[in-house]
Amino acid sequence: MNLIAGIDVTAGALNAQKTRLDIVAQNIANAQTTRTPEGGPYQRQVVSFESELVQREGAGGTPMQTVKVGGITADRTPGQQVYNPQHPDAGPDGLVTMPNVNLAYEMVDLITASRAYEANLSVVKNARQMAMKTLDIGK
Repeated sequence: MNLIAGIDVTAGALNAQKTRLDIVAQNIANAQTTRTPEGGPYQRQVVSFESELVQREGAGGTPMQTVKVGGITADRTPGQQVYNPQHPDAGPDGLVTMPNVNLAYEMVDLITASRAYEANLSVVKNARQMAMKTLDIGK
């Protein structure tokens, strides 16, 4: 019997936000990468979420809705062209195509994802405390 049914829902949200944090960190780390193994500059990665039904044990098997990572896709917006003829990736005109990563946007995403992760951790903590209080009632 699952005393803390909400943990299943929160676990999905925690995993989704962890993936989002990882992708944002990857974007920030590659903000100046002008050459990738695939060729060309790094392309910003974007995480998309989708809802998922989780079957609960007991209570008539009522499903609960959680979130999961729907996919990770590359942002295809073009990067900024910077004039730097000494750069090894500069074209014949001296322009270098930079990654399409905007650090301000990435920091906003990072803060949003970390706050969502913290909120879900609070849910887990409160659910655990409620379950402990429930067990204390039986004493």
